[in-house]
Amino acid sequence: MGKTRDQNNVIITGATGMVGEGVLMQCLNSPEINSVLVINRKPCGYSHPKLKEIIHADFFDFSAIESELSGYNACFFCLGITSVGADQETYYKMTYTLTMHVAQTLSKLNNDMTFCYVSGGGTNEHSRLKWAQVKGKTESDLTKLPFEQVFNFRPGFIKPLPGQKYAHQFYKYINWLFPIGRAVYPNGFCTMAELGQAMINTLSHNDERRILEGRDIIALSKE
Repeated sequence: MGKTRDQNNVIITGATGMVGEGVLMQCLNSPEINSVLVINRKPCGYSHPKLKEIIHADFFDFSAIESELSGYNACFFCLGITSVGADQETYYKMTYTLTMHVAQTLSKLNNDMTFCYVSGGGTNEHSRLKWAQVKGKTESDLTKLPFEQVFNFRPGFIKPLPGQKYAHQFYKYINWLFPIGRAVYPNGFCTMAELGQAMINTLSHNDERRILEGRDIIALSKE
C-alpha cells in the first residue's frame, strides 16, 4: 500500500452497462484519475475533457487499435453478459475467452497495469453452478498474467448512482430494499460509488492479487 503515481490513466470496458457506466462516472469525477479511455461497441453518450472513446466491434481482435492501448496503468473491466438464457458455449466465450483476450493484450502493452475485474457474488471455480465456475476460472487465470496487480471484485446488489442512464429499470422499484439488505447482510450490498472508488483506490496499492467480496469493497472504498 501507499504507492503514489504521477498519472493515473485508466481503460474502462463495459461503459454502456450499469456497472461500467457507474465506474466511468466515478473516474471522471475523481481528481485521482487523469485520463479515461473507454472501448465500446457503441457510443457511451458521455463527453468530458478527460475522456477518450474508441468504438470497436470485435473484442476478440484488438490488432487495429493496439497502438492506442499503451500508456495506461489500469483497466477497470466491467464488460460481461448474464448467464440467464445463454447456452454454456456462448457464456464461456463471452465471459472467459473475451476477458482473457483483452487482458492478455493489455498486459503485453502495459507492464505496470492494475487489472480490476468485475466478477460477482457467488463466484467459485469449484461451484456446481456453471456460471460460477467460469467466472472463477477467469479470476484465477487473470492472476497468472504479468500485470502489476489483479483485483477480482465480487459485488452483490449494487445501488446505482443518481442519473445513471444504463441502470436496470427494476432498480427504481427495489432501491428501498438497499438499507435493509445492507443492515442484514452487508457483504451482499454496496453502492456504485463504493465500487468505483474501491477500484480507484487499488491504484495506491502495490503488487497485490486479491479477491474482494462485498465487505472488502466497502472497506477499500474508504481508504
